[in-house]
Amino acid sequence: MHYTLLDCYTDEASGLGVPPYLGTYPRYIYGQLKQEGHDVTYLTIDDLRLWKHYHNQKKETKEHQKTNILLYNLTNNRAETVLQNTDVLIVIIGVHVPGKYLTALPGTLREVIPLLQDLPMKKILTGPAIFGTQLEGGKFYEKENISLFNEIKDFTLPFDQLQSYAIAGADILTQIPDKRVIEIETGRGCNVGKCSFCTEPLKSKFINRRMEDVVNEVKTYYNLGARFIRLGKQADFYVSDRPVQMLQQISKHCPDLEMLHIDNVNPNSVVAPGGEEITKAIVEYCTAGNIAAFGVESFDPAVVKANLLNTMPLIAMKAIRIINKYGAERGKNGLPRFLPGINIIFGLLQETKGTHEKNMDALQQIMDEQLLLRRINIRQVAVLPDTFLEQHGGNKYLRKNNHLYWKWRNEIRQKIDNPMLERLLPKGTIINDVWTEMYDGKTTFCRQMGTYPLVIGIKGRLPLHHKINIRVTGYMLRSITGEVHGT
Repeated sequence: MHYTLLDCYTDEASGLGVPPYLGTYPRYIYGQLKQEGHDVTYLTIDDLRLWKHYHNQKKETKEHQKTNILLYNLTNNRAETVLQNTDVLIVIIGVHVPGKYLTALPGTLREVIPLLQDLPMKKILTGPAIFGTQLEGGKFYEKENISLFNEIKDFTLPFDQLQSYAIAGADILTQIPDKRVIEIETGRGCNVGKCSFCTEPLKSKFINRRMEDVVNEVKTYYNLGARFIRLGKQADFYVSDRPVQMLQQISKHCPDLEMLHIDNVNPNSVVAPGGEEITKAIVEYCTAGNIAAFGVESFDPAVVKANLLNTMPLIAMKAIRIINKYGAERGKNGLPRFLPGINIIFGLLQETKGTHEKNMDALQQIMDEQLLLRRINIRQVAVLPDTFLEQHGGNKYLRKNNHLYWKWRNEIRQKIDNPMLERLLPKGTIINDVWTEMYDGKTTFCRQMGTYPLVIGIKGRLPLHHKINIRVTGYMLRSITGEVHGT
């Protein structure tokens, strides 16, 4: 049987599968089908767009144009040829945490269904979309007619059944010509599991993956040439199975990783007994530019309580101080070794004008204490099915306060983000291991490989997919400008 996986990219609270990240869904399914003896081909939504929208013609970007990110992440395979010989097509799709992406655009149900309409093979829908999907914040989930699919299937397997598939799935790299950050799963569900908007408790009860299995999967990818790893598919890295030993073992067996980062962190775990030891281990064994993504969501205690959020403002501030204490030192790639990242969500239950004032007060306190944040993510909540938010208010506060969101966002960007960038990376700072990624007219945009990497704009059109060093020359609201340093 010939199976084809169509990766439309995934973005969840607990994991990222948007290029340059390679998520767990296609890798696990690929490994399972291979072990069952099937032929398996991997395609991306970009491959399908190239065939259906662009008639297999990819044009060079002219000097006045922007790089077409709809076709940026092509595989080694030709969609038209592959799909004519496919018995079963498995479509992987789903965004639960809408974001902005420099060199990719996830496929939506609205986009993908018409593109598959005339294809005769059996079609299976899987991925986070089976729990709802929405690419844009501030909206309900997509409510498309999915009768095109013969089956809606959750391929999730218990960890004790998964390991051989996870290892076998590494062979998928042979079909991908560009570099990828391998998103490694360390656990499922959430050990707190109450936040009003979150789907993680709906998808799984809290369970950790064995440390040895995590390390073995990292080693497998490392031996195949992968050098960019994120221990990112979990709700809180600090409660993983033996996180300090995990990092020690990965460092021992994979000594020249160019990137080893984590993702989500519950601030409560940072301030809990043992939290500082884990923080020190992350600083010691991971590469610089690392971020603890704090799901603070709001510094308004009333909003925290109404939405059953994990972290009260006082705890969040303590955790920010602890991570700064150990991680603010600059690493060899030019960025601080390990810093907090703050998530702020608009549209939560009981949000008022006072909510923004409390958020600004807390962020200004961080500035006043001379602490560092690597980034602040601000988004409007996506209302997903069966969540506490959908059942207890839906988009009520999104509708009520929508007219204020641009002002609120802009105030954070102007008064906090911009001066924070100047503090984080003073003019003249050298940043190493920066990859040239895309053009926007006569500007080249670049970034390091990392978790939420900083976007850098450089005047002129540099050759793409090259690694360079840059010197910081200026600042935008969330990104910086630079010039090439050295040759």
